[in-house]
Parts: sequence; structure tokens; C-alpha cells
Amino acid sequence: MQKLVLFISSFLFISLSFGQKQETVNLNSKDSAINYYIAIIPESIPIKAFMFLLPGLGGTPQDILQQTDLPVYAAKQGILVVMPVSSSGTLYFGIDNASQQSLSDQINSVVSKYQLQGKDFYIGGFSIGGSCAVKYAELTVKNNTAIKPRAVFGIDPPLDFERYYNAAKRVTRLSVNMPVMQEIPFMIDKIEKEMKGTPKTALENFYNASPYSFSDTTQRAVKNLTTIPIMLITEPDVQWWLSQRGYDYSFMNAIDQAAMINELHRLGNTKAVLITTNNKGYRKPNHTRHPHSMSIVESEQLVSWLLSQK
Repeated sequence: MQKLVLFISSFLFISLSFGQKQETVNLNSKDSAINYYIAIIPESIPIKAFMFLLPGLGGTPQDILQQTDLPVYAAKQGILVVMPVSSSGTLYFGIDNASQQSLSDQINSVVSKYQLQGKDFYIGGFSIGGSCAVKYAELTVKNNTAIKPRAVFGIDPPLDFERYYNAAKRVTRLSVNMPVMQEIPFMIDKIEKEMKGTPKTALENFYNASPYSFSDTTQRAVKNLTTIPIMLITEPDVQWWLSQRGYDYSFMNAIDQAAMINELHRLGNTKAVLITTNNKGYRKPNHTRHPHSMSIVESEQLVSWLLSQK
């Protein structure tokens, strides 16, 4: 593992309520917009564990703090929370080698900086951040990495990128007279680049990179999670997607999550959990209805579950 040289180009401490401290650390001396993290550090109680909480595509740690109270609530329970931005920037792909290497380097740096050796480690994220977190957990088992997560969680992440790609292409085909989200053509191009082709021309690359693959009968990715507690959280409001975007179940990430948890159960993982919510998805600051939102997380429920994994 390449050793990071720690550059602190900005070093910010902000006092929070309930004896917490917010610290911003830049790991890049030349560009403060990439390769940095915000940490929420418990001060009034001992640090019992640490958590990496990864933003979605285009998101930042500041967005996480706006959209959910999870980081602050977790810190109140003695969990040091780190919200990173990859060395690839906010438009990171999550499951690619560059994103995974950046995440690994950041984790090693945080463990060293805050002296977290031997502490329980949790990792999770929203959307592509959840994809990144699940992939990282799988690779720690596959590669026998020293720092393995005690538990992993994903907030409505896409997991099967063969499914996502085919669904995105279908959305584009059906939307000749309708606008599509800017994310869709971006992700189609990104997937083709990272996978070096399409599911028809490079299916093995999809199997190797995706955290889960419905059509991969060897179960090469999901087998690495048979002993790791995992919680996936989703709000499968198909009526909202149909009425607001013209999308159906095929373009909803819930399909990946349910299939993955089902396979993990059949592989013997008794700590694989799927949480489905109803009418919790709203985005701040305007309380805009959207089921693909960080607000679907019940912070107390998630943190209690994480701390119970021993």
C-alpha cells in the first residue's frame, strides 16, 4: 500500500454541541477540492469506534452534514466519523481502482492520525458512496487487508452495474421526447470507459468490478461478504419514479439490494439486512420529496445496529 504523505493545506477546527469537534484536513497540497475529509470527533466521551461515511456522486462532506444528522448522532455515541472526498474528486466512480486506492490510503491515514488502531471500523455511504463502501468491504476480505470493517452499510446504492447500464440505456431509448437526468449519459459514458466496453463486449469486467452481479452465477463478489454484517437501506417508491421521472423498477437500485441480501442469506450470512422505508425520502434545504435521499436513514437504528456487531 502506497504510503501517503500528509499535506495539511487547511486545518479547521469547529466546536460542535455535545462535546464534539469538526476538523477539515486536506491531503493534497495543490488542490483543496480533492482528497480531503471532514471528521466529526467525540470529545466528551472516549472514541470507541470510527466510521467512514461516503457521499454520493457529485456530493461533498458538507452535503452529508446538510442532508442527515447521522454523523453528529454517531459522534454522540463515541464514533469518530470521517466524510472523505476522493483523490478523483466528487465525480468519483467508487468501484474503480483509483477510488478504492484513494479510500484505502485515507483510511490508513486516519487510523494513524487519530491513533485508532484496534478500534472497530464501520464503512458506508449514499448512492455511489454505498457502492464504494460495499466494494471496499469485499476487497478487504479478498485481499486479506489489515483494516477490515466490522460492518458495512449502503444508503440506496447501485450494486449491479450490468443492470444499471442496461437500465440506463433503456431509459435513454424510451426518452426520445422526454428529458433525462444528466447523471444518466454521464454514467453510461463512465461505465463504458471504466469497464472497457459494454455488458455485451466486456461482461467479465462488469463481474469483477461490480459489488454484486445478478447474472454472475459464480457469485465472485458477493461471496466475500458472507461473514461481514451488512445493512442496505432503500425506499422503493415506484409510484414516485413513474410519475416524476418515467422510470420503473428496472432503474431502481432497490432491485440490486434485495437480490444481494437474498443471495447472502442463502450463502449463510445471518447478519445481512435489507431495510425498506416509506415516505422518508426528502432533500434539504427545501424538504423536496425524493426517495433517493440520505434522509431515509434512521440514525438511531443504524448506529445501534453498527455498535451491536461484535
